[in-house]
Amino acid sequence: MQDPGYNITMTLLDKDIREPLFDFLELQYGEVRFLEEKNMGRSRADILMVLRDAVYGIEIKSDADTYARLARQVKDYNRFCDCCIAAVGVKHAYHIAEHIPDWWGIITVDTEQGRPDFYIQREAKPNPKRSLAAKLSVLWRPELAHILAVKGLPKYKEKSAAFVRSRILEKIPEEELHGLISAELFERDYTTIAEEIASWKKTHGR
Repeated sequence: MQDPGYNITMTLLDKDIREPLFDFLELQYGEVRFLEEKNMGRSRADILMVLRDAVYGIEIKSDADTYARLARQVKDYNRFCDCCIAAVGVKHAYHIAEHIPDWWGIITVDTEQGRPDFYIQREAKPNPKRSLAAKLSVLWRPELAHILAVKGLPKYKEKSAAFVRSRILEKIPEEELHGLISAELFERDYTTIAEEIASWKKTHGR
């Protein structure tokens, strides 16, 4: 990463960072899927990066962003995600660590020949505050039903999503459930999911 004292000729905004960041993360992690702007608690995750056995939350802080909402965002990322990463512009590179827990990873981005250039400043560690119940709540009702079917569990057709989540947590070991959650998120189809949810509600009344 270039010295922060150099003359910055390009201010990187979220739109400048996001797509190149996807390419960088795919090189680092291999097979992944990105879900953008996902509601989590009172916050909205910039990116959920789905791996086969984990879900990473990634918060982008561009050169134009401030830390105004970060404390709230950190609490929500910590509840829902197995690991968390802050991807930050040069403006934040030497201060972001003061605003996030020490288990969060840090990726910094500056410019090299007019293009975003990424650097892993700190590797992400397992998130000790993650709630498996919160993570499971990322799934929609038809996705929960599919997990029940895969595991040969009762369908609980007339029960709420909250009830089904409680049964899944009770019946499926945590180490197995991580892979099942990721499998559902890998297969999520946003072009059909609205119809699936509407059909589910029409059939099952919830």
